[in-house]
Amino acid sequence: MSFSLMDRIPLGKSGLSVTRVSFGTAGLGNMPETFGFAVSDKEAEETLAAVFKSPINSLDTSRNYGMGEAERRIGRAIKANGGLPKDFVLATKLDRDFKTNKFDVARARRSLEESLKALGLDRIPLLHFHDPEYALSLEDVTKKGGALDELFKMKIEGLCQAVGLGAGRTDIMMDLVKDYPFDVVLTHNRYTIVNRHASPLIDACAASGIAVFNAAPYASGVLAQGSATYKRYVYQEATDEVLAPVRTVEAICAKHGVPTGAVALQFSMRNKNLVSTICGVTKPEFVTQTIEWASYPIPDAVWNELASVAYSTEDPEASRTYVLG
Repeated sequence: MSFSLMDRIPLGKSGLSVTRVSFGTAGLGNMPETFGFAVSDKEAEETLAAVFKSPINSLDTSRNYGMGEAERRIGRAIKANGGLPKDFVLATKLDRDFKTNKFDVARARRSLEESLKALGLDRIPLLHFHDPEYALSLEDVTKKGGALDELFKMKIEGLCQAVGLGAGRTDIMMDLVKDYPFDVVLTHNRYTIVNRHASPLIDACAASGIAVFNAAPYASGVLAQGSATYKRYVYQEATDEVLAPVRTVEAICAKHGVPTGAVALQFSMRNKNLVSTICGVTKPEFVTQTIEWASYPIPDAVWNELASVAYSTEDPEASRTYVLG
């Protein structure tokens, strides 16, 4: 199966369309506690310049990536580029208060204002509601006239073109997509070659006409960097037991001489219910590598062998010790 990065997939009826691969910027927020490494201003500047020059037209960020650092760096890159490239879809997210976890109407509005200032924009192409499961009060989020209603009000006001839900817990997401007309849903770490926890959510959204983005196809990096040197799984130090499924996949890829990262990325791309796969990048060479992996020729024999490999359907972040920003 081959993939063209020049294809643009519509995001429902929003009028936006995105390439089959998108870039993520959590690492550009400089969060060594989460990723195990730091990212300098220079690395971020060069990475974002490479993103804007690439054929990929979609970039995902958040107010809480590095406590606003990712957005600040993107804002500087947008300015240096003379604005966003034509038809470029930038997504950011409404986030709870960093200190109190409060996520009411006032906080939602303030989050957007902070994002617009950091990014140097007057509107956002795609605006997600982020991680409601961590809100101090879910009632503040879901009640009539609450923070989620405020998100849709922002769309009516023309402050964004499309609205989405980006979260972790799929049970909460399933309930919310039944009650709110999201254009997009974003899931992360929960649909990879070694984990299919988000499959029911992905299928349900696709059946309802909601576009689905799948982020973190490398399980936070190990499927791209290799378990021999990057012993982390979904943002945490990992035991040999946790890494065993990854090493099974790596062995099959090594047998056939194909990069595990290419297989992990294309596994997500092969799912017709996914509009775009978001890959985090922190260096210009990772931008190039992602583009190469997206179209790397992978023999059918690889997919046939991988089809018999056991995978988990449990939430891979259920036991994660979460550290904000």
